[in-house]
This record gives sequence, structure tokens and C-alpha cells, in this order.
Amino acid sequence: VVKVVLDKQGKALYFSRATIPWHRDGFAQDRTQLPEAYQPLRHIGLYAYRNDFLQNYPKLAISPLEQIEALEQLRVLWHGYAIAVHVTDSSPAAGVDTAEDLERVRAFFRK
Repeated sequence: VVKVVLDKQGKALYFSRATIPWHRDGFAQDRTQLPEAYQPLRHIGLYAYRNDFLQNYPKLAISPLEQIEALEQLRVLWHGYAIAVHVTDSSPAAGVDTAEDLERVRAFFRK
């Protein structure tokens, strides 16, 4: 599960598959329970880009962070672009990651 950390304006600071932010003192006693003030944000990856950015994106070099985390959005941040984030209270829908998932979605829209 990919997590995201935001700045005070709601823009992404970092994405990771690891637990971020790491609450150093909160996890010091018991690493099996989240500290009370800890609110990790799950990233579900729905993007909207402007055409000029999409034309430029393939020219951007893969960043070292992207190579480590295998998260393409880190390339965007590495090169100085901002990613605005919308936070919602509702759970995300199931992902579409396989051919079977795609067929499930197609069947849903045929109804």
C-alpha cells in the first residue's frame, strides 16, 4: 500500500510503500500499535495532468527515488513539479490491476 505525506497546502511531499511518516517516539514503546496522533494517508493514484506536462514527462529522467520505491510519481516530485492531493473520508474502490479486474469493471458498466 502506497502512503503519501502532504505539506500544509495539500501538496505531496513524498510517496512510499514504507510507513511514513515514521513516528519515532510513538513507535518506540510498541511498534504494533499506531500512535494516537498518527494518521497515515493511503494513496490511490488517480491523476489529472495538463497536456504540456504529459508531452514533457517521457523526457524526464528516472529519479533515484523512483528506482528505489518503484513509484513513478516520485519522478514528478524529483524534477520539481507539484502534485496536488485531495483527501477523502470514503474508502477507495477496488483497483483495476489485472485482466480479470478490467472485465469486472466492464461488466459493471454494461449493466
